Amino acid sequence: MNLIKLKSRAKINLSIDVLGKREDGYHFVEMIMQTIDLYDTLTINILDEDVIKINTNSLDIPIDEENIVYKATKLIKDSFGIKNGVEIYIDKKIPVAGGMAGGSSNAAATLVGLNKIFDLKLDDEKLKELGLKLGADVPFCIVGGTFLAQNIGEKLTKIEPLTDKVHILVCKPELFVSTKEVYEGLDLSNLENRPDNKYLIGCLENNDISSLSSNMKNVLESVTSKKYSEIDDIKNIMKKNDCLGCMMSGSGPTVFGIFDCEKLAKNAKEELLKKYNQVFLINSSDKGVDILNG
Repeated sequence: MNLIKLKSRAKINLSIDVLGKREDGYHFVEMIMQTIDLYDTLTINILDEDVIKINTNSLDIPIDEENIVYKATKLIKDSFGIKNGVEIYIDKKIPVAGGMAGGSSNAAATLVGLNKIFDLKLDDEKLKELGLKLGADVPFCIVGGTFLAQNIGEKLTKIEPLTDKVHILVCKPELFVSTKEVYEGLDLSNLENRPDNKYLIGCLENNDISSLSSNMKNVLESVTSKKYSEIDDIKNIMKKNDCLGCMMSGSGPTVFGIFDCEKLAKNAKEELLKKYNQVFLINSSDKGVDILNG
């Protein structure tokens, strides 16, 4: 096999709590993560020449060694002494710098694809170990589904999934938010509006989507929404159209809303599209990366 195509799915957070800061700059977190069926498509080709080439339809991501896909490819090549070159095309649909783990998801797909194409026979645990070297979200993006993520986000406990029967409306305003700056802006001694993750996990177990949606909380909103009025604007439009609940994902600025009525979700989407370009109506997914061929 010299060519492989993969789905690389985005995630949303159903909750985010920040518990403290480590000496290395990472933060201790406790959050519920959920993959959704919004995805990029990666096409990986094997080359004879020992090079790494990245191409994409997006003007917003680098195509040199700064790209996490490049780093993932180099990690595999260096770890396993692979002399073949690799060419990867990223067909980008996940909003860039939107708090949806688009880059981490692309890195996850790269690891899965190169494992398959070079027949490395690495299981998910080995792939997750490699993924952690690239970023805290990468192990989650490899497996996908619904997890409680702890420590720096890499300690994963599988929980009951969010049903794919609900409609998830995602809107990313034309802003680029620095995750590092958002975390630095947190006042850890004075965090309010913290999520009750035990309660939310119980809601998932009981399929009580209404209670889940109305009790989702993200402590990072306290920083991002103060800087960008678009966060509250998007939430207000979703609320006006009777979403069950809405929240910022990750460090933002993407906002998602959960609806139990497709017509209401479509009405909200039409209204949001009058002001924002990146609006998607999708479902949840129990997978992270899918191989589309072979």
